[in-house]
Amino acid sequence: MCETQWGLVTAKEINRSELQNSSSTHALLDKPSAWVARFAPLIPAGEVLDLACGSGRHARLLAHLGHPVLAVDRDPIALQNTAGMSITTMHADLEGEDAAWPFAAGRFAGIVVTNYLYRPLFPQIFHGLAQGGVLIYETFARGNERFGKPSNPLFLLRQGELLELATRESGLALQVIAFEDGYTDIPRPAMVQRICIIRTNAPPHPSACV
Repeated sequence: MCETQWGLVTAKEINRSELQNSSSTHALLDKPSAWVARFAPLIPAGEVLDLACGSGRHARLLAHLGHPVLAVDRDPIALQNTAGMSITTMHADLEGEDAAWPFAAGRFAGIVVTNYLYRPLFPQIFHGLAQGGVLIYETFARGNERFGKPSNPLFLLRQGELLELATRESGLALQVIAFEDGYTDIPRPAMVQRICIIRTNAPPHPSACV
């Protein structure tokens, strides 16, 4: 796996007076993540999986970009609000004792995951990408307990963990396009970690990485 860009990044400052207004805060939370919006145009034509889609903010963005979207969540009420043109919803709990990953390897041109962490799914997520497919992942990291929920270490990434997980995934040529690990105050103060990965068409070649 080759790493092309990564580092510790602090998000831009925003007008804190907006966060004093609850409606403004709700609007910020419902907007697509700036990280997802930045890298979504890299996703090639084809079906995109929005895993743990929640309110559907990213499913709608991806559909607007022309993708058929499969939006998956275990909350049926959230899925009712997500359904729309070019968006197919699927009610599934992938964390159950007998739960199985229901998607074929290489199915998706893109996979988007935000504010969700269940580590046993990472191999299936990586292998779910088609060649040339793009993974955009963003969730909370250690240190977030200082700002609120989630605070359980089970739901917080260790420093550099997304990079480690991608590096350990053997048999795939995964190219890191960007990685951030640090503090943000958009849409609210939090510690986050985020990555964008492309599954390249070339087979993995360790000597090509520096």
